[in-house]
Amino acid sequence: MNSEQPLSELERHLLNDYQHDFPLSPTPYADMAEQLGVSEQQVLETLDKLQNEGLVSRVGAVFRPNRVGASTLAAMSVAEDELESVAEIINSYPHVNHNYEREHEFNLWFVATAGSEAELCSVLGEMEERTSHSILALPLLEDYHIDLGFDLQWT
Repeated sequence: MNSEQPLSELERHLLNDYQHDFPLSPTPYADMAEQLGVSEQQVLETLDKLQNEGLVSRVGAVFRPNRVGASTLAAMSVAEDELESVAEIINSYPHVNHNYEREHEFNLWFVATAGSEAELCSVLGEMEERTSHSILALPLLEDYHIDLGFDLQWT
């Protein structure tokens, strides 16, 4: 995003107001539009723009791990000169919503989800095959709730 271009009021509301209170209805975007005094099309176009600019990685529900389907934290040890290309492959899977680099032998981390444990194992195996790197799967043993919502501040 161009840092010289400030966020519009609609963009600020979409980024801030619906982190926790996303409407649970058959028409959530229409409900948001009504609350914000704009059209549903404006909401959808603005969310798409924010995604294209990299300010939003995804819009969707977050479920408690392993209550719906299966998931695991995963880590890979990737040479620095391969890191970007391997991360692109990992991010190409709809089973992964983000990955991140860490300063460690295992330097590429991500969470993978699937409809079942068997599907998850299959996806991880395919990732290993496509990247030529082993994946260390670290399934959840005990869950903790961390609220990742942030009250955005504007100047």
